[in-house]
Amino acid sequence: MKRREFIAGLAVAAILPRAARGQQPSNMKRIAIVSSAIKVADIRLEGAAIFRAFFEELSRHGFIEGRNLVVERYSGEGRTEHYANLARHVISTHPDLIFASGGIPMVLHFKSMTTTIPIVTSTGDPITLGLVPSLAHPGGNITGVSPDGGIEFYQKRLELLAQAIPKLSRVGYLASQAHWEQPTGSAKVVREAAERAGVSLTGILLGTNFNEAAYRRVFNSIEQDHLDGLVVSPEGEHLSYRVTLVELVAKSRIPAIYAFREFVDDGGLMSYSADLLELMRHMASQTAEIPKGAKPSDIPIYQPTKFVLVINLKTAKALGLELPATLVARADEVIE
Repeated sequence: MKRREFIAGLAVAAILPRAARGQQPSNMKRIAIVSSAIKVADIRLEGAAIFRAFFEELSRHGFIEGRNLVVERYSGEGRTEHYANLARHVISTHPDLIFASGGIPMVLHFKSMTTTIPIVTSTGDPITLGLVPSLAHPGGNITGVSPDGGIEFYQKRLELLAQAIPKLSRVGYLASQAHWEQPTGSAKVVREAAERAGVSLTGILLGTNFNEAAYRRVFNSIEQDHLDGLVVSPEGEHLSYRVTLVELVAKSRIPAIYAFREFVDDGGLMSYSADLLELMRHMASQTAEIPKGAKPSDIPIYQPTKFVLVINLKTAKALGLELPATLVARADEVIE
């Protein structure tokens, strides 16, 4: 695929055409919203629920698209080999701010390519990843949220899965190749948590790209791994394929725990996570601070203190699981 075709397919300039940017009113702020996988058409108020929450919160802070805000939308469509080119293109348009949604690889490209354009993002542990030196004082051009709760958080996920599955022994970890092999980050922490819990953890790897074919490929061979349960990585790209993923997990009849409650809404068994909508609202608040004069270096990285357990009892019944009453009772929400 030629670079021009790639950019045309993944970038949409909203409100103002590119030629008119030089004449845009001084009160208009231009932000680039870049999702690793969510389609451009869903990055809007009427689109995906997470972006509805984002735009509603921006509006509450006085920024309304078409009135004083120009929004340019981009999607990597889960094709990780194109993330670097996409990041390079976005930076070349010189937006006032970049909102990077969907995961670590994309924001790492942005960090390597600009130290001046403000970036608001969501990642795992941003200190371990080398994005910022401090959560309280990021010190550069990057701020945002970090829903990573550390090893205790990932150990809790395994404990919850163990409560749902008697004699849990072999667990699969569904992730991209890059995520699994990263020397720092959540995959490493999950392996440490599994070791503490005495559970054997096997990488179920999608390869380099997120697409339906990759999911179907790994689930076609997953029976050979003889898994008792499955943990789905917190990579944001999974969200774009959550219906396919939930269907394949159901077909495999392997109980799974997810990193986002949206999977449970679509039929997944259980999730233990921060509230994604709350995180998007918080990032919208951070985004609104910057055009008003705040510097990313002075805006603390937000870490949620509450994590929510959501259980789908209908899915448990379909899997033949008799969930302990104590587990159901501790759930923050139960879908019946």
